Amino acid sequence: MEQHTADANHVASNTRWTLEAATIVDLAVGSAVLGTGGGGDPHIGALMALDAVALHCPATVIPASDLADDAVVAIVNMSGAPTVMTEKIPNGGEIERVLRCVAEFAGRPVDAIISVEIGGMNSVIPVVAAVRNGLPLVDADGMGRAFPEFQITAFNAGGVHFGPRFVTDEKGNVLRIDAIDAEWIERINRRALIAMGGSVITALGLTGADVKRTAIHGTISLAVAIGAALRQARSGSSGWLDQLRQVVDALPLFTGKVASVDRRTEGGWTRGYAIVAGLASDHERSLRIDFQNEHLLARHYIRGVLDRILATTPDLIVVLDSETGTPITTEGLHYGQRVTVLGLPSPSIWRTPRGLELAGPKHFGFKLDYVPLEERVAAFAISTGDTGVTR
Repeated sequence: MEQHTADANHVASNTRWTLEAATIVDLAVGSAVLGTGGGGDPHIGALMALDAVALHCPATVIPASDLADDAVVAIVNMSGAPTVMTEKIPNGGEIERVLRCVAEFAGRPVDAIISVEIGGMNSVIPVVAAVRNGLPLVDADGMGRAFPEFQITAFNAGGVHFGPRFVTDEKGNVLRIDAIDAEWIERINRRALIAMGGSVITALGLTGADVKRTAIHGTISLAVAIGAALRQARSGSSGWLDQLRQVVDALPLFTGKVASVDRRTEGGWTRGYAIVAGLASDHERSLRIDFQNEHLLARHYIRGVLDRILATTPDLIVVLDSETGTPITTEGLHYGQRVTVLGLPSPSIWRTPRGLELAGPKHFGFKLDYVPLEERVAAFAISTGDTGVTR
């Protein structure tokens, strides 16, 4: 299988580099953009990573090509509803506990850490794991964005055979999941995390060969570049959208005010939708964004009547503060926020038949065929006679 990058204009780094305290915040912000509203609160994860770096050392980030084929690479992540994850912060011992389980199963020490998704907290929890255990962090992840279920990974799409997943909570309970496939890993994990309080830390081992063949490469460096662009915009002369579009192919979808949010924690996920109302001359327009941890569907309305679909999973739907460009998570959405909604094309693996089977709109219960974001936005621009942003 070919290697995929998170954006057509992004070239994965082929060198080792150091993730220091100064760039951890950039990583957290950039991963919140790529996380499409999910992955957990990046601020909490950044604080944990900054503390780990201060106590130990910076993280060494390596390209996947540096891994030996037989290397033991541990996916370390936090699993659960983002709303719960903001209140139930890991105490630190969970990471070491599940890493020991991975090493014991492999019969040798873990060689490196990788992120399951480049989204929110789950992009910085692996930094904590790497730093506290003196391990390198692989410049890659399993999604190129964030998704709410484990089977929706490039690893699974690429045919990786998974070993056991180890799950632990803050109390010290440990569960080993030996499942027949990734979907059953997700099903069992989801039920366990509900019993364990709504969020858990998990780890699962991959081989270096599997990572090199199936991971989405260069996403840690991409997230850092996105965060740096938004940070530089605050002190520069150009706006945050111009800065962001120098790094990723961000397509404006809508601007307005959050008029309402219907959000609930259900089945171990944060589910619901938000309504963004147009302002001034666009007061008759609105956008509805449906989410399951992550934003999955954006529907444009005129005078309360559905006009068209603007974006669907697996393409990225990103909500940012209109003034500052700060990404807003699904649990951070609230009435009155002035927001800009962007679309980013998904990594190419998700546009394959297997990718759409795992991550397309029908998987999440939407009776829609997938249409690439670029085509939807181009058709909208023609219909409105502008760039596609309602102002």
